[in-house]
Amino acid sequence: MSSSGNTVTDLRPFRVDVPEERLADLRRRITTTQWPEKETVADHTQGVPLGMMQDLARYWATEYDWRRCEAALNDLPHFLTEIDGLDIHFIHVRSEHEDALPLVVNHGWPGSIIEQLKIIDRLTNPTAHGGSATDAFHVVIPSMPGYGFSGKPTGPGWGPERMAGAWAELMSRLRYSRYVAQGGDWGAFVVDQMGLQAPSGLLAIHTNMPATVPADVNDAAQAGEPPPADLSVEERRAYEQLIRTFGQVEYARYMAARPQTLYGIADSPVGLAAWLLDHNDADGQPAAAVVAALDRTTSNTGELTRDEVLDNITLYWLTNTGVSASRLYWEYKGGFFNAKGVSIPVAVSVFPGEQYQAPRSWAERAYPNLIHYNQVDKGGHFAAWEQPELFCEEIRAAFASVR
Repeated sequence: MSSSGNTVTDLRPFRVDVPEERLADLRRRITTTQWPEKETVADHTQGVPLGMMQDLARYWATEYDWRRCEAALNDLPHFLTEIDGLDIHFIHVRSEHEDALPLVVNHGWPGSIIEQLKIIDRLTNPTAHGGSATDAFHVVIPSMPGYGFSGKPTGPGWGPERMAGAWAELMSRLRYSRYVAQGGDWGAFVVDQMGLQAPSGLLAIHTNMPATVPADVNDAAQAGEPPPADLSVEERRAYEQLIRTFGQVEYARYMAARPQTLYGIADSPVGLAAWLLDHNDADGQPAAAVVAALDRTTSNTGELTRDEVLDNITLYWLTNTGVSASRLYWEYKGGFFNAKGVSIPVAVSVFPGEQYQAPRSWAERAYPNLIHYNQVDKGGHFAAWEQPELFCEEIRAAFASVR
């Protein structure tokens, strides 16, 4: 990947403008859904319950307003730039504080830039949120290839390793000679790869889904074996969480094996919504925070709401990225939570609803240059989306020592 000849003119302004006929078609498709029969159990063990999906679909088709989300997106500066033959979309918000620290934030699946909208002003304008000017960040939020408004790869090879190089190139094009990176879910894989590649200018990374599991523990968990005998109480708890997680990722295994077969999520909005809702975290299956949000219409504290969940699902539908996003699971051949060997400065935040709660002992071994470790008291897998204020507090603390 080369930046030769690149100038700021390579950055093309972008605006979200969905034709009204696309929205009318979405509503029509929702209302003409062919529904299956009700599940035969009284819990979620067979998947997303029929009643939940029908309630959501009814609201989506008759009351939900995409134009509200579109207007909020267009209040932010969006750009496209071609990197390694692919158009990359990103949001770029500079703080009014010129000494702000540049930060690139990575989303994951089944997420998008929608997940990060609530953290932008908190990070770029900290004085309006109880912080100080010295806490400020310039914020860059790219859409991963195959996701959102970025281009869709037409050949294999766009895994986390290549994305890591692309984000380093992007920060270079933005003329940031020193910066930090943050990620959760697939974004955590990308920032780990950035840490391994250690591009010039990358000062540190922060992860809210750390890859800390020692090799012997990871092998045992993958095989479903009893835990190694020498684990501490905290490590044994993490091991049990890993066992549960590895037993709940059928959706991931399918995308890793046969992503192209998921034609249904490209043809049916309700099929897409159910697929994006049916993922696990440590609080339950489907993800408890997202399910709880379906009953929450407003939040004064930044907690996830029904409209925000539908904003993300609708973005997937309007960009037709259900299948292209799924291919990332097929692309990646490495381990998930195993230590990767990152030696640059790393900050770790452990949220209680994450797929496993990484013990400090494992984090210190996996990231020998650990500059921040904290176990917070609420929030889960979609940390920035679920608890934006707490998440931003962690980001400020994580990178304070590298400013």
